[in-house]
Amino acid sequence: MSDDLSGTPTSLSPEWIGDWNRVIRGILSHAASTGPDLNRVLAACPDFALGQAIRGISCLLLGRAEMVEIARQAYAAALAGAPATMREIAFVHALGDWLQGRPSRAAARMEVVLSLNPRDALAMKMVQAIHFVMGRPEAMRASVEGILPAWDDHPARGYILGCHAFTLEETGDFARAERIGREGVALAPDDAWGLHAVAHVYDSTGRARAGLDWLTGRESAWAHCNNFRFHVWWHRALMHLDLGQYETALALYDADIRAEKTDDYRDISNAASLLARLELDGVDVGNRWEELADLSEHRAGDGCLAFADLHYMLALCGGEREQAAAGLIARMQATRAPGHEAQRIIAHPGLHVAQGLQAFAAGEYASAWMHLRAGRADLQQIGGSHAQRDVFDRITIEAALRSGYADAAEGLLRDRMARRAGSLDGYAAARLSLIESIRVKAV
Repeated sequence: MSDDLSGTPTSLSPEWIGDWNRVIRGILSHAASTGPDLNRVLAACPDFALGQAIRGISCLLLGRAEMVEIARQAYAAALAGAPATMREIAFVHALGDWLQGRPSRAAARMEVVLSLNPRDALAMKMVQAIHFVMGRPEAMRASVEGILPAWDDHPARGYILGCHAFTLEETGDFARAERIGREGVALAPDDAWGLHAVAHVYDSTGRARAGLDWLTGRESAWAHCNNFRFHVWWHRALMHLDLGQYETALALYDADIRAEKTDDYRDISNAASLLARLELDGVDVGNRWEELADLSEHRAGDGCLAFADLHYMLALCGGEREQAAAGLIARMQATRAPGHEAQRIIAHPGLHVAQGLQAFAAGEYASAWMHLRAGRADLQQIGGSHAQRDVFDRITIEAALRSGYADAAEGLLRDRMARRAGSLDGYAAARLSLIESIRVKAV
């Protein structure tokens, strides 16, 4: 056995521990090299149960129907590999839990691993990833704060600070999030997660120009990333959008956000949510919806995550694929939720929000308002960040305005501002001004 970079024993022989540590660092930094590095380890050591478990969990995080079968194969390989340590057993069973539709239990198993070794970087990052997908920022924060004291001299300390910063931002502690995020990036300059945590602070506090200053010149911090690099470019585009610099936002869309026309739901979510925001501001986005709608029509049968479904719906509506949108609604209506956490969230609030998006696209604003309002209280359960879910808040506010509920729209805007440190970003300022003009005309 050999110790990994967290000082945790693994069943790998010493000759492969360096490659395994590269996998762990790659997971921490969202590196594009992580997949090939993991494949190389597993090709040489197919009975390495922990590696197979990470392969399976990573497949489930992709939210793609075809990856579930690959995750099952990884689970079988992990079991056949005869896990050599209690830690490996916990990771393997966590994969089994998620395959049974219980990611919360998978995260709980990882928390047990952390209770035994709070310096376990791999378990730390897996807990963060699972809770993020399930929309549980408070659990993310509690987990990382419970182990942070043990990381004072950890070789990967910068990465946990980046995780901590993100959880602080998502739970509204913006000043600490910015400070700790900056500290983390100073320790781990390739930590795109920590860098983007600080970008989130600027988004949440309506400081787009400061956000652009933060990201500009730090492009190397996310250039090495997998498709997460598209997400960081998306944040930059949102800052330009807030400043009314629409052409710059569209240029970033073409050159960076959709640099690769993938059908990964995270990439589609970046693209669809930016185009939707632009259209709400009256910007003509041309034919950009077409390729997103094509890809989303193909993926709409996955039924893995509500977050993915809702962004597919955005793309289908944007591309005017009415039949495909109706098919997605029908699939969501047929979801059987008992005993399966992700399916429960698809059934609610996912279905209500999807129906609201469909009605909004059809110009049925009162119906859209009814459905979007019904899903709004539980929207966080779909996962993602406040910044990512904000597009649904904006469409809900727009539905209220267009169906004549100006007071309700103002209430939603005020609530949104309260959650964003009272900041008045470009979007909120424009909508409040519109509401005021509506009231003046009504007098």
